[in-house]
Amino acid sequence: GFSLAQKPFGATYVWSSIISALQTQVEVKKRRQNLKCYHDCFIGSDAVDVVFAHLLQNKYFGDVDISRAKVVRVCQALMDYKVFEAVSTRVFGKDKRSVFEDSSSSLYRFTNISSQTDLDKDYQQCTPQRHQKNMFNPTPVKAESLEDLWENLSLKPANTPHVNVSESLSRRVINEVWQEQTIARLLQLVDLPLLDSLLEHQAVRPQLPQPRKETGYIITSNYLDREILKAFSDSQTDEWLSAAIDCLEYLPDHMVVDISRNLPDQPDKADTWKLLLFENIGRYYGQKKEPLLSHAPEIHSGIAELLVNGKMEQSLEAVQLYLKLLDSQIREEFRRLLYFMAVAAHNSELKLQKESDNRMVVKRTFSKAIINNKSLSRGKTDLLILFLVDHQKDVLKIPGTLHKMVSNKLVALQKGQDPSKITGYTFCQKLDEREYRSNTEKTTKAELLSLLKAIDEDAKLSDKERKRLLGQFHSSNPSIFMQYFGDRVNNMCV
Repeated sequence: GFSLAQKPFGATYVWSSIISALQTQVEVKKRRQNLKCYHDCFIGSDAVDVVFAHLLQNKYFGDVDISRAKVVRVCQALMDYKVFEAVSTRVFGKDKRSVFEDSSSSLYRFTNISSQTDLDKDYQQCTPQRHQKNMFNPTPVKAESLEDLWENLSLKPANTPHVNVSESLSRRVINEVWQEQTIARLLQLVDLPLLDSLLEHQAVRPQLPQPRKETGYIITSNYLDREILKAFSDSQTDEWLSAAIDCLEYLPDHMVVDISRNLPDQPDKADTWKLLLFENIGRYYGQKKEPLLSHAPEIHSGIAELLVNGKMEQSLEAVQLYLKLLDSQIREEFRRLLYFMAVAAHNSELKLQKESDNRMVVKRTFSKAIINNKSLSRGKTDLLILFLVDHQKDVLKIPGTLHKMVSNKLVALQKGQDPSKITGYTFCQKLDEREYRSNTEKTTKAELLSLLKAIDEDAKLSDKERKRLLGQFHSSNPSIFMQYFGDRVNNMCV
């Protein structure tokens, strides 16, 4: 084991291990924003999840509770020291963001990976890659800086030499633990009568819809028109347009062609362009047969019930756990659509329909594309959709409770403990036979004393009835009878 009390290398070791965990565990892959491809990127919320899980699993600070906000500050320090940098999604040489964002829409890249801007590189086929440790050479971080950060976060390194750095678990085992603990925690929050639909979903890996190739017109035109939309998006700084164009990647080619050929001729027609985008995205998702959140529909009712009862914190955690079970491809499409819905719903400058509030229009337009559960009433469906829209920034984060459960189980697995005995949560405590008997005797004695007291002090009982009941009690439990009455036992007429 390694002791953090071993100076001067303790702080340096912690810092290095965090960087190593981030580099090897965060999902680095090609991502798209505004129809533009960015290679070798990861998202901010994923980075927080990885660092959070690493700190909890290794227990560098003992059993101190670590909040997500503190982990965000650790990620900010990593970015300040050039371990990674924000990926600029703007044009004209504007500075990249200097503030780390715990968001599923913020992109980051490890500092030694060069950006690729050529058109052929942007759109070439590539597969996600996992980079080895020796590919990264971040700026060294001084131990004093880390110690200052822990001081500011009110965290003190533990002095116990229990940090395990030798045992490692396979990615398959780690994924299974995440899935198992996610379901376990979800079942603590939501009453689910059957697990069939939830477990069956884990074996299904939905595929992204393949581009339609029905006519030569689409085959020859779609690439050019998507390029036109990308160029138009790059020239904009409007969040509304950016969120909408992000969703176009999932639309079929013929719709993208029609949209690009209706670009506004003049800048002052931006509202017309936005309404055209909203109409087309809404039409596509309105025709979609399979809703994005189709797995385990029984959970919808449980979450809706929490919302009806005003349990907002539990509702948010249940939604986060439910969405954690989504396939990564569906999760990404859901993220983009929900982000666009939130921007459109809360934008007061553009009226989507004259007679209706934007939130209601967004709800009506996209409700069936998100949840189309026939067993859920319309009112509860609307409540759930609006909750997702209003909490768009938080629903795709991983709750701290789940991090803690996964961390505890992974640590226990590393120590060679029986996995079946590591639940991560407790409904009851197991007792040995001697302790069980002792507790049984204590509880029985306490209840009998309570019964005897009730008989003795009940003013409604007649003297004859009280005498009869006390006699029965004395004959069956004389020791408790004598303990209760003490010196008065000789005066009792039993």
